[in-house]
Amino acid sequence: MRASLFAATLSVTLALSLPPAAASPAAPKYGSWGVDYATMDRTVKPGDDFFAYAEGTWLKTASIEPDKTGAGYNYDLPDLAEKDVLAIVEEAQRNPTTPQARQIGAFYAAWMDQPGIERRGLEPLKPYLARIDQVATPTDLVRLMAEPAYASPVNIDIEPDEKDPSRYTVGAGQAELGLPARDYYLLQGAKYDAIRAAYRAYVVGIQKLAGIPDAEAKADRIIALETRLAQDQWAPERRRDPRATYNPMDRAQLTALAPAFDWTATLAHVGLAEMPTVVVRETTAVAAAGKRVEDTPLQTWKDYLTFRFISDHADFLPHAFDAAHFDFYSHTLKDVAAQSARWKRGVRLLNADLGEAVGQLYVQRHWSAETERQMAELIADLRAAYAEKMGRAAWMDAPTRKAALEKLATFDPRIGHPARYIDYSPMAVSPGDPLANAVASETFEWNLDLSRLGKPVDRGLWGMTPQTVNAYYDPTMNQVTFPAAILQPPFFDPAADPAVNYGETGATIGHEMGHGFDDEGRQFDAQGRLRDWWTKAVADRYTAHAQSLVRQFNAYEPIPGVHINGQLTLGENLADLGGLEVAYAAYRRYVARHGEPPVIDGFTGDQRFFLAYAQSWQGKRREGALREQLLSDPHSPDAFRVNGIVRNLDAWYAAFDVKRGDALYLPPAQRVHVW
Repeated sequence: MRASLFAATLSVTLALSLPPAAASPAAPKYGSWGVDYATMDRTVKPGDDFFAYAEGTWLKTASIEPDKTGAGYNYDLPDLAEKDVLAIVEEAQRNPTTPQARQIGAFYAAWMDQPGIERRGLEPLKPYLARIDQVATPTDLVRLMAEPAYASPVNIDIEPDEKDPSRYTVGAGQAELGLPARDYYLLQGAKYDAIRAAYRAYVVGIQKLAGIPDAEAKADRIIALETRLAQDQWAPERRRDPRATYNPMDRAQLTALAPAFDWTATLAHVGLAEMPTVVVRETTAVAAAGKRVEDTPLQTWKDYLTFRFISDHADFLPHAFDAAHFDFYSHTLKDVAAQSARWKRGVRLLNADLGEAVGQLYVQRHWSAETERQMAELIADLRAAYAEKMGRAAWMDAPTRKAALEKLATFDPRIGHPARYIDYSPMAVSPGDPLANAVASETFEWNLDLSRLGKPVDRGLWGMTPQTVNAYYDPTMNQVTFPAAILQPPFFDPAADPAVNYGETGATIGHEMGHGFDDEGRQFDAQGRLRDWWTKAVADRYTAHAQSLVRQFNAYEPIPGVHINGQLTLGENLADLGGLEVAYAAYRRYVARHGEPPVIDGFTGDQRFFLAYAQSWQGKRREGALREQLLSDPHSPDAFRVNGIVRNLDAWYAAFDVKRGDALYLPPAQRVHVW
């Protein structure tokens, strides 16, 4: 993915007076055919470093803005989307003619009222901390931890049942801790010692800002608890195994696994009394978390909940809390120099908490019928190319090939925006209390999930808003979703050379479709059921082949001493590689229909295809942000999503005359081919 989630339901109309969507441009945004020559470094040999060849000048000259973790197209397009949303919000505030517009305006106004936040001080925080103070027993504790606003070592959610995705079920699994990945607690070395020392200072500082006594000793107990939880949690690559994380349990089994969570009472407390089973994800981590509830003093848990509530909601508190949170989580961990402008952060909150209300207006202004038409053609070519490649894949046998083609036939692409939008009217918004609004949003989302139980799964729900610059595949729905905001230059340009759109958007579509057949997605069948539909011989060949890609990526070392985790990133790397293979085949199908393209500015159509792919990954990151990505993110860094992928494609070798002796050269026998 450029990222599964589930959004929400019910149609709502926001009828502000808006201008019609702009017509498609007559010329591409970048260059004369869709690629920016200025970013290239033609002194670099393509076969030595294709990423630098396509982006080398940009890499040497582009700077990262002080408030960002990185630079490149994946930062530029969200900037544009945020400005577009700001215009929508300002229009809603000028013309609050509907309840939804007033809701948007009030939510944003509460966030922007910094003097009011300072004036109210800690007063808005008191009712939530009082709930923690009132905890008197372990049963009180686990019930409070199950509520959406409070932290817990076990996350409870509602989602489609992976064995029967036509219905919803309840899941329970390990939850996030105060540090962004378990390895921050566990890895040794001066860098991680310094991060842990800074985290301790942050835990102490947050408590002192809130007037909590004995902050130093409490911080030590909180971090000791989190470290024990981290030691028990599953590594991120292990969590990618959908069979290992599918463990339905009834009440008796849950009680045997982790009796301290008092499952019957706790589930009833959050509206789940009628659910007979819970799908436990990381079983041993959940069991261990239950032991921590039993063997950790109740007061330590209360201190932990207090710290986490304040820290998790620091953005909505006076400036000192907000600044402390930024200083640790952004500056220390990610090397970000400056906080983003207040309006940008307000737009991001709106996108998170009232996202589809804003998204409906975004679509009215920014979605193009021509984009929709061209995307339909691209998807048709990708689907046909996948079918052709599956039909020829020598590693597949007839039964597996038949089932794979059936899955391809049921694949459901969704473009631009949902057909129906979330109705946020039940969510109370205060114009004078952003903390209350944040908690109201958390509660609203939980209640929305609860409202789905007992009903058929709604396939029309979206897990991203239209204004999100990203895309995703959902294996339980066999759906790929492309929000409107990602379908802009450079990722998609209706006026660009077709080679560019097939190399950029085509590869992205191919990537998301490819997730249906990666090491994780391949375990779901045409109906989205977690089911073993591969014959053993084919599965063994696939796994052995995939491990060759794991070994390739394990060898890459973006930061000295920190390698890419080839197993964690395997699904994304397989989707990148298979997606690019199929996108190239789709491009050749387009060429067969429309004729061989001319050479433009010295570049053949095939060269333009691969250049566009490389430029779509334009990006650089701060070291701290890159470290966090390598420790927790299933996506490889941008440079390796180019160089690590193209070196496996025979067509790239032919396009740029890459030969033995070039740095990226792999002998044919060592190249990994998904399709």
